[in-house]
Amino acid sequence: MTDSLNAELLDLALEVARRAGDLLRDGRPADLGVAATKSSPIDVVTEMDVASEKLITDFLAQHRPQDGVLGEEGASSEGSSGVRWVIDPIDGTVNYLYGLPSWAVSIAVERDGETVVGVVAAPMRGETYHAVLGQGAYVDGERVRVRTAPPFEQALIGTGFGYVRERRIGQARVLHELLPQVRDIRRGGSAAIDLCDVACGRLNAYYERGLNPWDYAAGALIAREAGALTGGRPGVPASTELTIAAAPGLFEPLQALLEDLGAWHD
Repeated sequence: MTDSLNAELLDLALEVARRAGDLLRDGRPADLGVAATKSSPIDVVTEMDVASEKLITDFLAQHRPQDGVLGEEGASSEGSSGVRWVIDPIDGTVNYLYGLPSWAVSIAVERDGETVVGVVAAPMRGETYHAVLGQGAYVDGERVRVRTAPPFEQALIGTGFGYVRERRIGQARVLHELLPQVRDIRRGGSAAIDLCDVACGRLNAYYERGLNPWDYAAGALIAREAGALTGGRPGVPASTELTIAAAPGLFEPLQALLEDLGAWHD
């Protein structure tokens, strides 16, 4: 029953992520503008974020009406089945607003609080990443694995920045100390894609403070199923406080350094 239900949930997640991705890619208005802001005037929501979330929640209401939903743009319901969908209708909204290609639809499915399915659809890359708990990670049906941990000074590390001034000051301070110690830093603008890039070996590691569950739930499962370790502060799971993903052997020193640098607070 567990395997068959997870397979059903994966099929639905893949289908609705594809539909939302098609809508966002093909339906983006030429004059797309900001519809609202959230944590600050530069933390934006577009009309397409809202349209994508509506498409996803309408689909789920039709196919899994007893399930709970947690969505970035306000969709929230408890459900009665023990299954909850955690959705980000556009991860990388600022990229999407500007016409940059690094954005994705992120959909995770939890059963009794544990993430069992993750799907990240990145239409402008032409790639869809997915994982089911215990079954490995895939991009377009091909299995992927993390890159073997390099020496710390040769690590290529992804990160991201918040939209509140005080948080950015803290993140810049951490970056100032970290950058001279590694190969380089990348800032792509989509946490979900960054986590999938760790899974695919395109990044050695990724960390960020200030993520929400819809930002990392699917990507973190995909990274773990590809062989990465994920977490936050030592002994703590990934959370809004801090999210880290890296191959074993790199995760541990990176986590220790981020702890010393205070990457978990502003």
